[in-house]
Amino acid sequence: MWRKPLLQPPISYGLSIYNNFIRFLPPCVAVVAARFINSVRKPVPKTLSFHLNQRWRKERGLPLNPNSEGVLTDAPDYSFLDGRPTPYGIGQMKRIVKQQQIAEQIHNLTAEIDFAVERHEELTRKESERRQQILDSKLKPKGIELLKKKK
Repeated sequence: MWRKPLLQPPISYGLSIYNNFIRFLPPCVAVVAARFINSVRKPVPKTLSFHLNQRWRKERGLPLNPNSEGVLTDAPDYSFLDGRPTPYGIGQMKRIVKQQQIAEQIHNLTAEIDFAVERHEELTRKESERRQQILDSKLKPKGIELLKKKK
């Protein structure tokens, strides 16, 4: 008796052998075997950073991406024998421009924060002066105090 295979894997995995194997098993065993095969099958990782031990790099203060900085990344690819400076590479120039933009953004945001702090202090000072002026205008000497003040 022929049964429909329990697994429907993608063709790229090439699991047709397992399907043929499961087809001849008793139904109760076939279900367990199909679940086992489906749980074992994992997708192939496409990036190498998945395999890096990120916790180990973080504990030692290293960057998570080993290609982001270092001698091979930051140093020039070649040097002149007579000592002339080498021109920046394309990647190095991009990093320099990006760092300049970040520095400019930090400067602008810091200036905005300083302005906001000064403005807040100025507004609170003016508000306290206004309140004090109102209190001074309300509290006037009365009775004997007023007569003593006029003399």
